[in-house]
Amino acid sequence: MTDQALRVAVIGSGPAGIYAAQALAAADGVGAVDVLDRLPAPYGLVRYGVAPDHLKIKSTMRALQGVLEHPAVRFLGNVELGRDVTVADLHDHYDAVIVACGAAVDRRLGVPGEELPGSFSATEFVSWYSGHPDAEVDRFALEATSVVVVGVGNVAVDVARLLAKTAEELRSTDLPDHVLDVLSASRVTDIHMLGRRGPAQATFTSKELTELGELANADVIVDPAELVLDEASEEAMAASPAVRRNVATLQQWAEREPAGRPRRLHLRFLTRPTALLGESRVEAVQVERTALDGTGRAGGTGELSEIPAQLVLRSVGYRGVPLPGLPFDEGSGTMPHEAGRVLNGGGSLPRTYVAGWIKRGPSGVIGTNKKDAVETVASLLADAPSLPRAPHRDPDAFPALLRERGVDLVEWDGWRRIDEAEVELGREAGRDRVKIHEREQMLRLSRGDA
Repeated sequence: MTDQALRVAVIGSGPAGIYAAQALAAADGVGAVDVLDRLPAPYGLVRYGVAPDHLKIKSTMRALQGVLEHPAVRFLGNVELGRDVTVADLHDHYDAVIVACGAAVDRRLGVPGEELPGSFSATEFVSWYSGHPDAEVDRFALEATSVVVVGVGNVAVDVARLLAKTAEELRSTDLPDHVLDVLSASRVTDIHMLGRRGPAQATFTSKELTELGELANADVIVDPAELVLDEASEEAMAASPAVRRNVATLQQWAEREPAGRPRRLHLRFLTRPTALLGESRVEAVQVERTALDGTGRAGGTGELSEIPAQLVLRSVGYRGVPLPGLPFDEGSGTMPHEAGRVLNGGGSLPRTYVAGWIKRGPSGVIGTNKKDAVETVASLLADAPSLPRAPHRDPDAFPALLRERGVDLVEWDGWRRIDEAEVELGREAGRDRVKIHEREQMLRLSRGDA
């Protein structure tokens, strides 16, 4: 490796960041790629967002692991931009920086009562059951008998499916023990998923939808009156086999008699929340019937009703958050860019690039990030001949700077200790893995102190 070979920092170790590292490591003229993450563990939403019972998707981690074990790639965990390092620090040690930190917060419903106790984002619930280090252990108790999940995307389906299953059905997964304990004591009997438009406009995939029909512990209930198709819906079905499959599946369920299972999953369409009701906490959701207008959009009809609910989980999209020292578009919740080059005012920000959800918004599946990252890396490599080289080129200088600042740095060997401890906990419990959720415990394990 020559002294002038590119040194690149990637912020974020989810799929977008790791795919960017993979493309960089395979390119001529790139000497080193450091992948930074604010958490002690890599893999982002693959570890902390994919439902625990989706084992095939979780196997993606094996492929991502291979990238982080590439000789040119280094993982640096427990490092947060703005807390531990600045953009200027990164430019002092790296010739280019790719920001791939995802979309971290949920969108709001914007209805009265949304702040009542019992109202949460699906993000909070997913983080809790995924054992995210930032999630409070006692955040959820599942004492509610009726739950409303607002949204009909894949995350909403995951949340509803987890609520409908028994703890025993999930005991073979990597769920933390405190989550299994809460699921074992769950009082939930009814789960209502709300979509403001029709079935042809729902964003869940056919695979996710079909899994709901295989639930052993819950009947799926669909009202045929809510499966209305307008002209735009018919066009969507004609253009997409997946939409045709989804609508056909829902129509079949609408004709099916409930089997009397312990829980009921109500899939609602043409229904939107207008208020969360309750005195000291959520007691019900006021909803309005909507109607399609022929273009695939839905408007209110003024027809109101109430759904009793003690827990509301909104899953209506995600958005990025501003990062210190970097431009941000509040309207889109993304970083402005052109083919991955970060824009600042009229031109591009030197040596700074973006990939993943913070680049394009929360869209696509895990594999979508690969094409997205390749585009960004292509822009970076095209700029490479004109990029000024960072003054500090010793690969050990940046970790040394972090340690001087008191950062409890987690490198790859440290992560492997955490990983091995989780597998050992799983072995003791007769499971493949039990996820460790406490940040301090993860850090102790990474140091070999536990």
